[in-house]
Amino acid sequence: MAKVELRQNTLTERPCCLGLWHLLAGILMIILGIYVWLNPLVSLLALSLYIGAALIIIGAGYVASSLSVESGWFMFVGLIDIIIGIILVSNIGITASTLPVIFGLWCLVVGAVQLVSAYHLWRRRQTWGWSLALGILGVMFGFLVLYFPAIGVVTISSLLGLYIIIYGILEISEYFYFRRFLKLKA
Repeated sequence: MAKVELRQNTLTERPCCLGLWHLLAGILMIILGIYVWLNPLVSLLALSLYIGAALIIIGAGYVASSLSVESGWFMFVGLIDIIIGIILVSNIGITASTLPVIFGLWCLVVGAVQLVSAYHLWRRRQTWGWSLALGILGVMFGFLVLYFPAIGVVTISSLLGLYIIIYGILEISEYFYFRRFLKLKA
């Protein structure tokens, strides 16, 4: 009972998202998202670096996971992620121009691995639906990007910009929600 009261008192004293920083961060994120939308090529250069670094980290996670669950498929996906991540990080200029093709191929390979993994999970009578859905989506999206690489550049930058703008809007909304919440509690 005392822990519940402590949490309520802490919430009424200072909620997590009431600081002016959340409002400023939201505004900055919206501005950054608009910049990404208006400058897709510059954004693609930065995105190439960030995606490459993320893929190296994700791949290492898959490799580590494959050792604990003894999954050759996780090892395969992890090594693919690491190799593609190294390619992206080491050739930023070339990568930005070919990112849609690389991304499309990556989606195809990972989608195919997900489909095979779904089949193996189905045979073991384990939950396989999400793996199947992700595999189908990965293969479909990979073919779409490979067929329209110019649209892929705009699509990748647009989705990134949209995500950043939505994140900014949520930060601002959270700030005003907690301000209103405290006024109602007082």
